[in-house]
Formats: sequence, C-alpha cells, structure tokens
Amino acid sequence: MKEDTYKKGKKNIENANLEDYAKAARTFTWKDSRKYVDWTEGGLNAAYNAVDRHAQTWRKNKVALYWEDEAGNAKKYTFEELSLLSNQVGNVLKDFGVERGDRVFLFLPRIPELYFSFLGILKIGAIAGTLFSAFQEQALFDRLENSGAKVLLTTRELKPRVDAVKKKLPELKHILIVDEEPFAKSVENASDALRIAHTDPDDYAFMLYTSGTTGKPKGVVHSHRAILQEHMTAHWVLDLRDEDAYWCTADPGWVTGIAYEILGSWSNGVAALVYAGRFDPDRWYKLLDKYNISVWYTAPTAIRMLMAAGDSLIKKHNLSHLRHLCSVGEPLNPEAVRWSIKVFGMPFHDTWWQTETGAICIANYPSMDIKIGSMGKPVPGLTAAIVDDNGHELGVNKEGNIALKPKWPSMMHTIWRRPQKYKSYFTNGWYISGDRGMMDKDGYFWFIGRADDVIKTSGERVGPFEVESALVAHPSVVEAGVIGKPDTMRGEIIKAFVVLEKSVIEKTKTKPQLEKIKEELSLYVKKHLAGHAYPREIEFMDKLPKTRSGKIMRRILKAKELGLPIGDTSTLEDY
Repeated sequence: MKEDTYKKGKKNIENANLEDYAKAARTFTWKDSRKYVDWTEGGLNAAYNAVDRHAQTWRKNKVALYWEDEAGNAKKYTFEELSLLSNQVGNVLKDFGVERGDRVFLFLPRIPELYFSFLGILKIGAIAGTLFSAFQEQALFDRLENSGAKVLLTTRELKPRVDAVKKKLPELKHILIVDEEPFAKSVENASDALRIAHTDPDDYAFMLYTSGTTGKPKGVVHSHRAILQEHMTAHWVLDLRDEDAYWCTADPGWVTGIAYEILGSWSNGVAALVYAGRFDPDRWYKLLDKYNISVWYTAPTAIRMLMAAGDSLIKKHNLSHLRHLCSVGEPLNPEAVRWSIKVFGMPFHDTWWQTETGAICIANYPSMDIKIGSMGKPVPGLTAAIVDDNGHELGVNKEGNIALKPKWPSMMHTIWRRPQKYKSYFTNGWYISGDRGMMDKDGYFWFIGRADDVIKTSGERVGPFEVESALVAHPSVVEAGVIGKPDTMRGEIIKAFVVLEKSVIEKTKTKPQLEKIKEELSLYVKKHLAGHAYPREIEFMDKLPKTRSGKIMRRILKAKELGLPIGDTSTLEDY
C-alpha cells in the first residue's frame, strides 16, 4: 500500500512538550529525567511521585480523579485526597502485617478504591498486583499461587470466586472486602499520616501476569524506577499539561492502566477521568464532551468500533476541546488514522510497547509528521533496532525482530520465580520483543506481526497486520483477523476472519451473496496490497477473540481452525 504522510503544521511543533524530536533523540539521557521527579533521601517511590508531591504544591486542591460509573454516579478526588486516602490504606495494610516486598493483590472493578489502594501498597514498599475483575477461579488461582500474595483486596460480588480457591492458597493470609463496613471503618479510623518507604529505585513496585500460547501466565515485575520513563513518555508522547483533562480508557489490570492511568499521567499532575462502564459509542462521546477531555488514549479496537457506529453520533457532541489523540494495545490500522483526521480533524498517534517494557518505547509524537501505519520512532534515551534471530542488526527496509538495547528505566526486572524465562528475552545484548518489523530510511519503524504470526505463502512472507489493514479499509468490514493455514501446495495460505458492518449483514442473507462479498474482499486486498497477499479463505464472524485490552488474538483463531489446544485464555474477553 502506498505510503501516506500526515504533515504536522508549525503550530503543532511550537506548542508540543517535545518540540525537537531529533535534538532530544541525539542528546537526552535518562539521567536528565531525574529533574522531573522527586527523590526522597536517596530513594525513589513511584506512588509518592504520582500523587504526594503534588499535595505539597498548588496542585493540592486540583482534581486528580474524575470517576463515573455506568449508572451515572460520579465522584471526584483531589491530589490531597488521593494522598491521604492512600496513606490510610497503607496504614491498614501495615496493621494486617504487610511488610516491604510482600505481594498485595487487587481483584477489583474500576472503583476509586482500586486507585488509592494501589498507591498505598507502593507507598509502604509492598508489591502491587492487579487482576481483571472478569477473572474466574483458575485465572485467580494461577496468579495468587505463583505470586505468593499475602493480602487480597476485593468486593462482595467477586469474593465467592476467591473463596473457591482459598484453601489451595496457604500464603494468602487476608482477604479484605473494600465495600463492606469493616474495611471502610478501618480506613476511616486509620491515620492519614504515613511514613513513605524510602524505596530504592530498583525495589519491586508492581507486577502483572501476561498470557502466552502455552503454559501458565508469567509474572512480569517492574521497579519504582519505571516512573522515570512513564513520566517522560506521558510528557512527550501523550503531551500532558496542567490544563488538560485526560482520559485513558485502559483497565489497571493491564499495564497501560498502571503506567498511564495512575503513575506516569498523575506524575505529570494531570486531571484524569476513569469510566467504570462498558463500551458504548454514544456514552463515550458524552463523556468526552461532559469532562472536556483534551487528551485521549484508547485502543484500536475501540476506534474501529467507533468508526462502525458512524460519523453522525460525533456531531451530537461538542468535542472541540480534543487536541491530542493516542492509541495503544495493538498496531493502529491506517484506515483508523484517516478516519480520525476526517471526523476529529486530527490523527490518532500510534504507540508501541509491551507489558515487559513497562512504558512507551516507540511512538508518534505531536511535533512529528506521521507516516500513516507506522509505529513512529524510538523514545529519546532508548535505542531500538531491527535484528536477526542471532541479535545482529539488519539494514534499512529489512524484516527482522523489533529489539531494544537494555537497560531502559521501565524495563521489567524479572519474571517472578522464573529466572530462565527472563533470560530467554535477551540475545547478544538485545531485548528481543517477539514482534517482527522493519525500519525505513527515515528511521520510522513498521510493524509486521508477532514472530509466530508471520505467514509464508508460496515463498513470500506476509505480515498479517498489513492484510488486516487492507481488509479494514474496505467499507463493509469492521474488523479482521488473519492467520496462515497449512497448505500442501503453497506451504501456507492466508485465511481471514472478518466482522462485517451491521448494515451489510442485514442485506446479506443468502449463500451466493456471502460468496460474492468474499470474492469482493479478496480482490480488494489483491488490488490494494499484493497479488500473493490476498486471503484465499474468508470466514465471517460475529466478533473476534480479543484480550480485554483489545488485542486481536490470532493464536486463538489459528488454534480453533487447526483443532489445536487454545492455551491460557484468562486474559481474553468472554472466556
């Protein structure tokens, strides 16, 4: 597909927090980031930097958290209130015997208690773990057992799932129910003065479990030092400023919800919205309007669903305060960028990073032209490259592994209780991400696919993402997932799983009509991508298997197609 560049005007460049990317990339070192955060007696505490330091400045009475649920109930908390509430939770946890290094897990929906409890855990030097509220018994057991969690905070509604596995968790000493009177009274009566632990920058702060194709989920552990990169990327990439109202739509069960809904964003002193409800296009636009959101960080899946809902909804709301849009979770299809330029007058900026990297590593910046479909360029202070399987750098426009040079501040410190697994990420001095890509002559990175997703058909290598993007560009398609299917003649053929527009489904009732659409889509990809890259098989689906962060899970599609074990599905929707 032809390269399409969105040119940034002079106004974008002069007003951006990162005005001169090239200069910063050339001169910035992570030592420079230290002046953006507060160090306490030689230590560094991420939660202190996110909230408490602001409570000692003019931001004391500034709203840090706007919270609203599906029923329309709304609350707000200032930086001082978050500081004091997290102090009280920290003191309650200490009363239950929590010490530095203990694991305290949060099995909570997106309620305010999740946010100030997370901060309280970090402030006392314990390690916070977050769990999606949709997790069922096996997913809970796997994570709580492996982590050796000492205390779990949950709700009345979710507690029965924990009770079902509690007998098999001897290290879990206490289950605290945040929406029952004993916990509420304990917090209310606890002192709001807390001696914040003088944590070393490399002390563990939080951990998240990620699912793989096989085996149990792995516990990725991050240190307090991560706040340096989370702060700088929220400043440079999200372009956060004091006057902004900011909405990151991620759940803190996912790393984005920690890095850019709690730590990095609040470290920049921004007022943030949390919506504790299901996705609904009209409701989302109402929230953007009601809270005068100026910076919005969401996922490609949500963007595609907004596209499918039509442009007329947008006209019902005042979104003139939106100034910067970013995307995270999976590569952003070019069609979604073009759509946002058309309807919002500005592009979504794609960002690339992983649970293991802890913060944004490659991105499109407000002051930099966007090559639509590109991941952008590495964050200043970080070295990225395309390398072969032996960790040797490849030239321009060569496909290989997207790799990063250790150590960056937010890099994972370990895989909990699996040191060999941790070592397996590194080859010849590079962190190998597991993503395939290429770098063009201008230094922009381009995503091709996960290493195990790339399709080899008739001797040609095809990245599933580019086929998916070509399909999504067709007006009849909402979403697409593409896999390689074994074929005796071609090695593999391309099979696409497609979700059609609602209006198309309503008009398509017969088998001949469906076959006609399949042929039309295949020809469309042939014309817009390449003759060898079109799907020889197309299957229509009501929805695609996705993680709760919105990432299409091609391995699930492939496993079902080939009758193979699906592997761990605990982080998937509706599994």
